Amino acid sequence: MYLDYFKLSESPFLLTPDPRFLYLSKSHSRAITFMEYAVMNCDGFAVITGEVGSGKTTLISKLLIGLDDDTIIARIYHTHVDIIEFMQSLLEEFGIKEYGDTKVSLISQINNYLIDSYAENKKIILIVDEAQNLSDNLLEEIRLLTDLETNNEKLMNLILVGQPELNDTLAQPHLEQLVQRIRFRFHIGPLSETEMGKYIHHRLKVAGSHNEIFTRNSMPVIYQYTGGIPRLINALCDVVLICGSGGGKKSIDSAVVRLAIGELEWKPFDERYKDYDKKIRPRQGNLESNTSDFNELGARINKFIIAQSRSTDEIKDIMMRMEVRLDAYEDKLVALTKEIKALKEGK
Repeated sequence: MYLDYFKLSESPFLLTPDPRFLYLSKSHSRAITFMEYAVMNCDGFAVITGEVGSGKTTLISKLLIGLDDDTIIARIYHTHVDIIEFMQSLLEEFGIKEYGDTKVSLISQINNYLIDSYAENKKIILIVDEAQNLSDNLLEEIRLLTDLETNNEKLMNLILVGQPELNDTLAQPHLEQLVQRIRFRFHIGPLSETEMGKYIHHRLKVAGSHNEIFTRNSMPVIYQYTGGIPRLINALCDVVLICGSGGGKKSIDSAVVRLAIGELEWKPFDERYKDYDKKIRPRQGNLESNTSDFNELGARINKFIIAQSRSTDEIKDIMMRMEVRLDAYEDKLVALTKEIKALKEGK
């Protein structure tokens, strides 16, 4: 193992989504800002897309660390499911272990939980990872689940996270109602070569390195074979360090990188992913990525923070809903009591 050889305290290039190792490139910084605003604002949907290995899951983990106790996060990973299974998974995320097996009963349980949580001043955020796998029908059902709202905000807000194919799904005309609810939409593009160098340095530093292990001439070669995709960078750099320590190298130059590439039998990124540039890079910074819109987003966040207290009318609205439910339960109890009394008198 190369840890002792390079004086590292832990492996710097594991593929697990550890938020400690997250390097916030320009693209990643904006994406997490959009997600944080979606959590704070409680208004509409957010869609975050990125290619496999671009750091979406790590970003979500980073987001969750900074949330307070008043925010309830339901995070769903398994998306090859039907609507019943999805709703049951959602209730389990809410901590509800006993649930119905029909759509009507599940919707009732979910709505009751949302109303009760809102009355306790809780925010609920539903994060669906791998959302590109959701069927059109399930996407529409999810939209309907998030329809419960007060005059000023929704009781459950949605962040869809997925691969670029999610954009193709959302572009279909019959999903227009869902698309109109999307307030923020952002694509996480690949790292630039400069960002990639900072990314590698950051991960090594977190892992305990105090030296510049990778030389400058190693970077163009790494970029040529990874295309700036974090997961590919991790996979290659891990093997590079193994080759470097095995060859007695104190620093990693282009020759060591090419040795590792030979071991992996990789072709250059552009040859392996011929459609990558056409498919993703033009979408980077979609919609709200330009400077003026980004500054406007900051202003909207500040405005929301100042005016985030809920109005008396909203609380009254929630209380009225709860009273209706209590009245319904009371009527059922009275009817049941009469029925029991009648049975006893019949004896």
